[in-house]
Amino acid sequence: MRAKFLLIAAALSTAAVSMTPAYAQTAPSSRTQAEIQAAWQAAAKSGTFGPAQIRLLDQATLNITDDEVFIPAAEANRIMAALGNSSTPERFGLVTEKSDNVRWMVDVTWIKEGYVRDGDAKEWQADAMLEDLKEGTEQENAERLARGIPALDVTGWVEKPAYDPTSHRLVWSLSLRDRGAPAGEPQTINYNTYALGREGYFSLDLITGSDTIGTDKLVARNLLGTLKYLPGKRYEDFSSSTDKVAAYGLGALVGVVAVKKLGLLGLIGVFLLKIWKLAAVALVGAGAAVRRFFGRQKEDAA
Repeated sequence: MRAKFLLIAAALSTAAVSMTPAYAQTAPSSRTQAEIQAAWQAAAKSGTFGPAQIRLLDQATLNITDDEVFIPAAEANRIMAALGNSSTPERFGLVTEKSDNVRWMVDVTWIKEGYVRDGDAKEWQADAMLEDLKEGTEQENAERLARGIPALDVTGWVEKPAYDPTSHRLVWSLSLRDRGAPAGEPQTINYNTYALGREGYFSLDLITGSDTIGTDKLVARNLLGTLKYLPGKRYEDFSSSTDKVAAYGLGALVGVVAVKKLGLLGLIGVFLLKIWKLAAVALVGAGAAVRRFFGRQKEDAA
């Protein structure tokens, strides 16, 4: 199994070095490439391969299919840090696909801010929200540039904010472009989904490309649909006499909080997006080795 990992790493190194940026963007150093590969290989060893039900703390459960794998928090943070994003204690893990052509991953975070009131959803104005997001993203661009990440331009909605008051689910997505990128260049898309609970909310953010968002967003919606809060933790279990109420309403998840996340998460540029797709192949080969290993263990036990 270790030999299998080493062969994957060698193949990935060759592929990564041979790549060139699609436009004026600094290529990751060999040290960064090595860390990206090491991070994905660690994920392959610790990941849970579907079909499986993932326990989300003491709050909820999430189901993954036989085509998916769940990567726990430590390895997920290592992957995101290697790709130039923030490590955060709020990150619970990542979900991605078991495929030779990995297109997407879903960033799963738990925000324990208390009960988020949803009454303001009735008064939302998508156009005004879009202008706020443009302004906030522009303010965050100074930090992005300081970190060596291209500035972002918000070009419009991929999907306008939509909230279901029955299931307490929120979905929205922005179209963003790395400043200076050619008009036809595929861009990274964050497709944001939220599930509100009694004590906070889970955020399941799909990270994919603009060229595949039409089909990949179904993955995020399906995952969101499988997330079930445990009895006593559901949104409708809220008690106004005992429970903490969040300092902001639902609109903040498409406003101030969202802008901060866009700036700090550091939406992965096109070049790095290609690199993580290459590195993620390690999950496929390494995962097969892991499954074979545990299969032999079960046979020996029998």
